[in-house]
Amino acid sequence: MTNGRLLWVDDEIELLRGHIVFLEKKGYDVQTCVSGADAIETCRQNKFDLILLDENMPGLSGLETLSAIKDITPSVPVVMVTKNEAEDLMDQAIGSQIADYLLKPVNPHQILLTLKKNIHVETIRSETAGSAYRREFIQIDSLISQTLDIEGWMSLYKKLVRWEFELSDAPEAMNEMLRSQWHDAEKAFAAFVARHYEGWVAASPGERPLLSPDVISRRVFPSLRAGRQVVLMVFDNLRFDQWRVLSEELSGEFDIDESLGLSILPTATGYARNAIFAGLMPAMIKKMYPHYWVEEEDEEGKNLHEEDLLREQLARYRRREAFTYRKINDSQGAERLLGEFHAFTATPLSVLVVNFIDILSHARTDSRMVRELFNDEAAYRSITRSWFRHTAIRELFQRLATLDRDIIITTDHGSVRATTPVKVVGDRHVNTNLRYKLGKNLSYNPREVFEARRPDLIGLPAPSLSSAYIFATGDSFFAYPNNYNHYVSYYRDTFQHGGISMQEMLVPVCTLRSKSHTRES
Repeated sequence: MTNGRLLWVDDEIELLRGHIVFLEKKGYDVQTCVSGADAIETCRQNKFDLILLDENMPGLSGLETLSAIKDITPSVPVVMVTKNEAEDLMDQAIGSQIADYLLKPVNPHQILLTLKKNIHVETIRSETAGSAYRREFIQIDSLISQTLDIEGWMSLYKKLVRWEFELSDAPEAMNEMLRSQWHDAEKAFAAFVARHYEGWVAASPGERPLLSPDVISRRVFPSLRAGRQVVLMVFDNLRFDQWRVLSEELSGEFDIDESLGLSILPTATGYARNAIFAGLMPAMIKKMYPHYWVEEEDEEGKNLHEEDLLREQLARYRRREAFTYRKINDSQGAERLLGEFHAFTATPLSVLVVNFIDILSHARTDSRMVRELFNDEAAYRSITRSWFRHTAIRELFQRLATLDRDIIITTDHGSVRATTPVKVVGDRHVNTNLRYKLGKNLSYNPREVFEARRPDLIGLPAPSLSSAYIFATGDSFFAYPNNYNHYVSYYRDTFQHGGISMQEMLVPVCTLRSKSHTRES
């Protein structure tokens, strides 16, 4: 088996015989041509991993040959070899999609480097990442077993997400090691939350981690006080790894200050997003604004009063800034927003809720075809990137990059791929969410859940004195004993939210500023 099949095209190929022998000793199969016409015909009859193409040949020039080769094999990388350092020639070659170029006289090690860059880069990255992860595996295990504070858990979470990105092309055995560490970390994180959550809820905003009710008071208001105009964007159901995908797309236009906050429990839109806009825990929303609170069993949508709750929060803090509020549920809504862009951004505070990712997550649960499009976290990230690149939201950010604004991006909660069923029994009034249950007389194994028999102590309303909440932890999901096997097979490996996991609770809270305006200042 060879390291790769190469075609080297040069009218003075005999002068390069020593280089060819060097490459053959390194395991490459090298075929040669002495003219552009010969190279074109050879490409029609053979397949190559890379082509080395002389720029200056009699007859067809290198650029003319390049164009013809791209018509035949558009995906094969072509490396231009030239004596000419003229900038316009390099622009033409790069515009014609060369993979690289080498200046004559070339030496064997230069050639070897360009082969590694263009043929073997993914293998090298995978092997290097695998070796680095093996070295860090023990350190991560040690961190999981330590008594971490919330900053330690956030740091560990970022580390695990980074390795998930870097090991995406690694052998399955390596990814199995990483999944094992995720499992152990999620189990330990759930125990950490169980110990501290009640204390966080009881503490004042400045003495606890950044919770959902604190986002506007601790992130938006300081920018407004500093005289900055603010755009607050809340992406529904945005995991941190998905945010990292979006940040890669935005890093060319914006300076990004990235941090993490904590979604409240349940990590569900009706609770966490209302908490963001009200600046209050759900129990207090129900007490202070009962006309805006919607109970679990009510048919009314749970997030129809976000604008009202935001207005109430501004009034409580005696903030008099005018604001605009928009919600996008589909591509048509995004297009309409672009048409209203100047009005949307004219106020000191502009607020946008983007529901697409949550819609996509539910579509994956309900549609067999969508399930097949993304059956794991890597595919979920990939489809998020594709959506962002091809939606009007991307153009919205391009327009925002022309303005001097503080753009604050966050989410109400993330999601976790649910794989482990946990049996629970309840009456017909129990809510349908797979990661948390609210009801009376729930039957379950208390060792498999986080239970809140006093909802008031964790800031949650209780429909009756005997109502309790239970939350799934790690990658578990609740299943009823009736028709158990069908239920489990349908929902296993779907992305769910409502419970306790790093992927649901540790959420991005990031501030972006346009690089063009940063440079001007």
